[in-house]
Amino acid sequence: MKLKTLSLILLSALFIISCGGDKKDKTPVSKTEVKVETPSDPMQDKGIGPVKSITLGDLDQALADQGKEIFTLKCSACHKISKRVVGPALKGVTTRRSPEWIMNMILNPEGMVAENPIAKKLLAEYLAPMANQNLTHDEARAILEYFRTKE
Repeated sequence: MKLKTLSLILLSALFIISCGGDKKDKTPVSKTEVKVETPSDPMQDKGIGPVKSITLGDLDQALADQGKEIFTLKCSACHKISKRVVGPALKGVTTRRSPEWIMNMILNPEGMVAENPIAKKLLAEYLAPMANQNLTHDEARAILEYFRTKE
C-alpha cells in the first residue's frame, strides 16, 4: 500500500514539473504583486514574438485536424478546451485574442509573460508559466486553426 501511495506522489510530482516549463526562476507570483494595465481592446494586441501579422481566410479543416493532433500531444496536459486545468480553458480564445497574440503565446511564452500585459495578467491568475514546447511556426499555425473550430 505504501508503495502505491509513494508511486502516486512521485508521478504527480513529475506531472507538475513537466508542465512548469524550463524557467530558471521558479519564484511564485502572487496576484497582488503583478499590476498590469491591459489594453482596452485585446483583439488589437499582437503580443511579443515572431508573428507580426496574419491574414485568416476560410477555415482549413485539414490544417485544423493537424492542429488538434499537435494540441493533444503537446498542450492537453495543461489545457482543455472547455474547462480550466493548469492553464485557461481555450474555447472561444480566437474571439478574445488576436491570431498574432495566440501564435506568439505558443511560440514565445517566456517573452510574452515578461513583456505583454495580458500574458502577465494570465500568469498572475494561473500562477503557472506556460511551458515552451518549441513548436515551429507551422505547428503553431495549425493549433490556431484548430482553435478556430472551437469558437
